[in-house]
Amino acid sequence: MMKKQMNIEPTLSALFSYPVKACGALSHMQIELDERGPIWDRRWMVIDVNDMFVTQREHPAMALIQPTFAGDCLYLAAPGMPTVGIALHREPAPISKVQVWKDVCEAWDEGETLASWLSDYLHTPVRLVRMADNFVRPVDSRYALQPAQTGFSDGFPLLIVSEASLAELNRHLTARGSEPIPMSRFRPNLVVTGCDAFAEDTWRTVQIGSMTLDVVKPCARCVVTTVDQATGTVPDSAEPLATLKTFRQQNNKVMFAQNAIHYAPGTLVVGDVVTVQTTR
Repeated sequence: MMKKQMNIEPTLSALFSYPVKACGALSHMQIELDERGPIWDRRWMVIDVNDMFVTQREHPAMALIQPTFAGDCLYLAAPGMPTVGIALHREPAPISKVQVWKDVCEAWDEGETLASWLSDYLHTPVRLVRMADNFVRPVDSRYALQPAQTGFSDGFPLLIVSEASLAELNRHLTARGSEPIPMSRFRPNLVVTGCDAFAEDTWRTVQIGSMTLDVVKPCARCVVTTVDQATGTVPDSAEPLATLKTFRQQNNKVMFAQNAIHYAPGTLVVGDVVTVQTTR
């Protein structure tokens, strides 16, 4: 008698947050989500003298600015720099207008100590700002089924991708004579195992644990994917974008991972089952 094959459901295999936009990641076994996304995810941002956001596109070494939470502070460490702390809870400050892509956001400046620390490390005048507590940055209404918001992310509160998609990309990379790359290159929030490569492209609504997410839009990738997050360097300025272009190009952009939206606070835990409720 043949044994029945068991259906393996996709599950969450990793969770990440990025307290300071474009800086190092934090790995979590469990994470709380508030209205803007994972708590403290991209609530801070580095800006230039024109109040425009600064990222690894211009400064790959930002990858080595490592955040850590302890007590009531966020601490930042970087090679050759003393550790510096930022109080999580503070009084409101005068509003600064700062820009993420086309969005103008209200923010609080984090002061001269942090500005000097970052400017010294990056060798250029920059400042650190935090999104003002009462500011609402809505996501693109073309993709949200109901009102939703985000922090200083590129546009949506969550980025989801499967391990199988990375494995398929690495198969293409090695076939072209390039080195495989880790998931950190793509800076996801949610990583899923137990599904086919690029299955997330077909998802529309998913239930993860107690939370419902809308999977709304593929993520167009940029040169940040060429930055080695462990070294803050660019080992190959062409990859993985050149390989993605061979099989993941849409409208002159290369796509990898999916943006997602949540509409209510909740909790995500590594090991949560991912139940696909609707597909595209």
